[in-house]
Parts: sequence; C-alpha cells; structure tokens
Amino acid sequence: MKAAISEKMKTLYVVPLTVIIMSGGFLLLRTGMMNQVLTTVFAIIWGTASVLLLFYSLNLLAQLMKAKLYNAVIPYIFIGPAVLIMGWYLFVPTIRSLILSFMDKRGEHFIGFGNYAYVFTDPTMLVSIRNTIIWLVSGTVFSVLFGLIAAVLADRSQIEKLGKTLIFMPMAISLVGAGVIWKFIYAYRPEGDTQIGLLNAIVTACGGKPQNWLGTAPANNLFLIAIFIWLQTGFALVVLSAALKSVSSEMIEAARIDGAGEFRIILQIVIPSIAGSIVTVSTTILLAALKCFDIVFSMTNGLYGTEVLASQQYKQMFKFLHYGRGSAIAIVILLAVSPVIWYNLKEFNKKEVF
Repeated sequence: MKAAISEKMKTLYVVPLTVIIMSGGFLLLRTGMMNQVLTTVFAIIWGTASVLLLFYSLNLLAQLMKAKLYNAVIPYIFIGPAVLIMGWYLFVPTIRSLILSFMDKRGEHFIGFGNYAYVFTDPTMLVSIRNTIIWLVSGTVFSVLFGLIAAVLADRSQIEKLGKTLIFMPMAISLVGAGVIWKFIYAYRPEGDTQIGLLNAIVTACGGKPQNWLGTAPANNLFLIAIFIWLQTGFALVVLSAALKSVSSEMIEAARIDGAGEFRIILQIVIPSIAGSIVTVSTTILLAALKCFDIVFSMTNGLYGTEVLASQQYKQMFKFLHYGRGSAIAIVILLAVSPVIWYNLKEFNKKEVF
C-alpha cells in the first residue's frame, strides 16, 4: 500500500516537472538570449534530459494502470513520441505540400494541375527530369558495381583492411565538401594559362588542350555523377563485403574442383548468394541519387544543363518564391521515391525486421 502511494506521489511530482522543463527550455531557446555556443550546449543537455524525463514520466503514468492494460499500453508509450514527431515533421508537411501543389505562386488561389503541367512540359524541367534519370541509372549502377568489385578484390587481398579503409574514407566527407574538393580537380583556365585543376594539368602535361569539364553538356553531368560514385562506393563496399563473408566457402571450393573459373564463380555463386544485399544497397543509393542536390548546387548551381529535380525544387521554392511549382516538384520526387521505399519495407517485413 505504501509503495503504491509512493509511486503516485512520485508521479505527481515528476510529470509536472517534466512539463515545466520541456516547455521552459523550448521557450528559452525561442528567445535567442544566449550566444551560438551556449545555445548549442544548452540544446543538447536540455533535449537529452527532456527525452529521458518524457519516457520516465509516461512510464510512471502507465504503472498506475492494471497489469493487463499496462502491458498493452507500454509499447505505444515508447514508440508514440517518435511517431508523433515523425508525423509532425514528415506527414503534415507532405499534406501541406500536396495542397500547395494545386495552388498559384503565392499559394492563395486554386489552379488545378497547372503546376504539374509545368513540371512535365517546361524545357528546363524536362532537362532536369532527363538528368535525374541519368543520375539514377549511372550513379546507382556504377556505385554498386565498383563496390562489388572492390569487395571481391579486398576479400582476396593481403591488405584487406587498408584497402577497405581507403575506399570508405570519402563517406566521411559531406556532399558539399566533396564538391569543393572536386571543383579544384575540374578547375579550368583558358589555354596558355597555368592550370590549377588537377585534371587539366594532367591533360596539358600530356600535350592536350584544357577542357571546361563542367561547362559542356551533357557530359558535365557524368563528371558530377563521378563525385557521387566516389562517395557511395565505400558504402556499397562495406555492406557487400559483409555479405561476402556469409557465402559458403565449401560451395566455392567445390566449384573450383569442378573446373569453374573465378569469373563464373562470381556470376553463378557469389552474386546469387548476396542478391538480397545487392538489392538493399542499390535501393539505398537510388534514393540518395534521386534526392542529390548538394553536389549540383556546390559545383554548378544547376548551370550548363546540370539541373536535377531536387535543385529545381529548391530554386522554385526559395529563389523564385513560387510555392506552387516547388511543391509540385516535391510531390513528384515523393511519388518517385515511394515505390522504392515500399519495396524496401516489404523486404524488411519478409526478414521479420518489424
């Protein structure tokens, strides 16, 4: 009896304290009274403490229920806040974007499918769609292919760890940072000037003429995609290398005894054995390529025929302030992403992840 009263008293104190700390910290951050460093430190401490107190308070409230009801409610208590936050930051903006996609520039008057007609008829948008498809196909295929080749070679190399580390290192660089690095590699100066770009310096040293790599469409898209492949190959390598460890060595040895060559073993034994991992890596990189905006923005800002859907969505929404068109492009990207997400969820469900 005393224990029950003690739990109720604890709940009576902890729950209001949690509300005060969460709301008070939020209001304090809204005032902007602190400098940037202090705001960052406070946000980390306050955010962590608020999450812990929130779950602790909800658990205290749940413990006041009967055992059967407690067991039924407790899973939703722990996933509830995450679901609400995801809904607030994802579902609500999606619905709002869908509504705005049928509105005019300022989002004031309904214009039907006019914005969608613009997306699929405007010459600049058609170039963006073409480039996005090139990104999807080339970026995904070559990232997975190079990652698989590197994984197979590293698995049979004496310097496996060093090789994997060197290939994976670009993953630590942000997309904008990678763009800055490669901007110096692709840098172009007129013929006769000193070439500061690594690629043109090599070309001129071999007797060739310097090329404006980023100014010639549509080849410049491939040079941008090369940066994406450079970054994503490390991700593909790590996942596929782990998958290769699960391939039966006995089966490979039996194939070699039967006279199968290494290339045939890879095609008929290794790849079918890790097909699930290849699909997972491919869909993940596909999503990254579809949303890729940073490289284009930092390298060319979409000029010289390098626009993609993501860069056009940003410009329409924040540069031209055309909320209708920007929202329509965002919905098109969402519809393009949805089948890939659905497929991944279906595959995860088969593996009993959920």
